[in-house]
Amino acid sequence: MKVSTIISAASLALPALALPQTIPSASSNHHALGEHVKMSVTPHAEFSSSVGVLGCKINTNRVAYWPDFPSCDNFCVKLTHESGRSVHVMHIDQSRGARDISYDAWNYLYTGHSVTENGWARAGSGIEVDVQYVPADECRHLITDGSGKLPIAAANGLNWVTSCLGNTWKCDLLPPYTLPTCPHQLGDNPVLTNPTDHKLVNYLYPTGEEQVAP
Repeated sequence: MKVSTIISAASLALPALALPQTIPSASSNHHALGEHVKMSVTPHAEFSSSVGVLGCKINTNRVAYWPDFPSCDNFCVKLTHESGRSVHVMHIDQSRGARDISYDAWNYLYTGHSVTENGWARAGSGIEVDVQYVPADECRHLITDGSGKLPIAAANGLNWVTSCLGNTWKCDLLPPYTLPTCPHQLGDNPVLTNPTDHKLVNYLYPTGEEQVAP
């Protein structure tokens, strides 16, 4: 299934869309660019995104799952361990209280190795890191489809995009709007076979075993 941009950013604000008002403002938990905070982060095994980012088009091993609602400006975050190891993650999911990051990112900060390396997957709890909110461009390499834009599904990402457009945000990674373009009628829900370059892979905790999402 190919995702393509079909509606201009300006049209997103039209009242006729009658958007449900169930998602909080994306600017409600704003952190200044360059701001540093200390945080204990825990491992998270399965990808999700409360703002509708498509996991098959990003590096799902570099995602943050935090209680704060993702910010328009500062969803790109640099995490640095006391060892000096650092990773960039995208805060694109709102958790119910945990301060999780992708299992592979956590494992790298903890050990210096990926969970995909034989014998290096570890179990554990919180590790303290320095959290720095950095410009969105620093996370552009985490978008794997070559577009340079966050791939957001219209069905559950529209509110976040429109709330960002209503603020003076500086990030240029957000696309205006996306809907699927399919060879079949929308709503038929046929069984799809993902091409190899659009797989969503989770690494199971605590073994690091690869699991391809259906």
